[in-house]
Amino acid sequence: MAAAAAAAATATASSGLIRCATGGAPAHGHHQVFRCSAAKPSPLALRHRAGRPAPLQAFPEYDRVTPFDYDGEVDGGDGDDHPREECGVFGVVGDPDATSLCYLGLQKLQHRGEEGAGIAAAGDDGTIKLERGLGLVGDVFGDPARLGKLPGQAAIGHVRYSTAGAAASLRNVQPFLAGYRFGQLAVAHNGNLVNYQALRNKLEAQGSIFSTSSDTEVIQHLIATSLSRPLLARICDACERLAGAYSLLFLTADKLLAVRDPFGFRPLVMGRRANGAIVFASETCALDLIDATYEREVEPGEVVVVDRRDMSVSSACLVPHRPRKSCVFEHIYFALPNSVVFGHAVHERRNAYGRALAEESPAPTADVVIPVPDSGFYAALGFSQTSGLEFQQGLIRWHYSGRSFIQPSQAIRDLAVKLKLAPVHGVIRGKSVVVVDDSLVRGTTSSKIVRLLRDAGAREVHMRIASPPVIGSCLYGIDTPSEGELISNRMDLEGVRRAIGCDSLAFLSLDKLHTIYGDEAHELCDACFSRNYPVLPTVPEPVPELVSAFED
Repeated sequence: MAAAAAAAATATASSGLIRCATGGAPAHGHHQVFRCSAAKPSPLALRHRAGRPAPLQAFPEYDRVTPFDYDGEVDGGDGDDHPREECGVFGVVGDPDATSLCYLGLQKLQHRGEEGAGIAAAGDDGTIKLERGLGLVGDVFGDPARLGKLPGQAAIGHVRYSTAGAAASLRNVQPFLAGYRFGQLAVAHNGNLVNYQALRNKLEAQGSIFSTSSDTEVIQHLIATSLSRPLLARICDACERLAGAYSLLFLTADKLLAVRDPFGFRPLVMGRRANGAIVFASETCALDLIDATYEREVEPGEVVVVDRRDMSVSSACLVPHRPRKSCVFEHIYFALPNSVVFGHAVHERRNAYGRALAEESPAPTADVVIPVPDSGFYAALGFSQTSGLEFQQGLIRWHYSGRSFIQPSQAIRDLAVKLKLAPVHGVIRGKSVVVVDDSLVRGTTSSKIVRLLRDAGAREVHMRIASPPVIGSCLYGIDTPSEGELISNRMDLEGVRRAIGCDSLAFLSLDKLHTIYGDEAHELCDACFSRNYPVLPTVPEPVPELVSAFED
């Protein structure tokens, strides 16, 4: 093990990489703070002039198309007004049950993506095998024979939603598996690259051939065509050219690598099981499920390398450290309330939003506070605690209703909404009701909820939103509508209130949200509320038209 560590240190030093402050794995159960050095590794030092590598050869059965605009279907497909996290990642190395643990971890991350799931596993013979499919994790891997095809002590997995307007397709499902001259490489990606098209244009001009329109394929090509050595240096070389959000897991025959972008937009955490197995996940709730102890975040700008041969752990700075910009919507809506994300318990953050909302925008004539389930629960509880109003569960969410867009008429679709959210008449009838939701995006769901409560006998309906008005689309891996579809971007507060039909409406102010985070407020990405985008898209250079050799 000492020899392997020395070799890794030599490779790191010779490639110009910056060793992180921790110098390796933290002690079991001990949280260590990591900060990358601000010094920038020399691009020339990262390159090994040994000739241009052969281009990436993609396995044809997994090609993926993902459109990178957000002008999708108006009602979000399933009738849900919330934005959608596009994916979640999970990985484990050093456990004989790696594939089964990966399956369980993906089950716990199911809320981050419900359209497809996949697992790639590295067998003892060094071969990486991939299984994936459309649907929920339990549907894809419901047949034990599928997991049986993935033996080995290392595995990575992925759950996903498609971007707006993209039809669910098997070719969209990760992990992606590809082969190049140094062997096989599987990757699972959570995020979105804002310079994807510019990078692709340059790669194509240099002769790269793409079979998909996925930004993840661009990452694979950048790694495959890098002149750096070893793999860690090639990944750092590639990521120096990326802009945007990315939390990545890579799997090779003998290593598992975890990578996070220098701004830390999307979460990625590291844990350890009692047998020494190392686990990575988008949220800590997945660690809890498999009895893995949370150790720390993969820090912004960090790459963690686990060598499965001796379970040594090394860590290096991927790219220079940037000001942290963690997505605040992870706390507001996406993450499960029993997760710790960006160092904060999610349920505590949501409770604080509700308390602050009650201070800013009380409803003195109201009788009862009810949440919009499920993500509005803790904010409503906080509103109730601060206001002194009774907390009740006045809406019951039905989780098994399927996708409402398949219904044949609008009238039937409206009935399907009642199947998803059913009012408790005894709680609502004759009452002035405060309804607390986590966010309001298009306004479609909120207007339906208001009508539902009035039909159930509510005397008044006061909407309280535990986040600021959403006025900008996300560029960093969240499926949000175009800005023209965002109701708060098109209307003022009174216009939104009239559109959804409630008696009063209030949002948590952006200033109050910042107050909750105190000194950490500057570390949040709140671009969807402020339009202050930490990383702007790169406008690709025009690509000259090529005349086909087959044209006359």
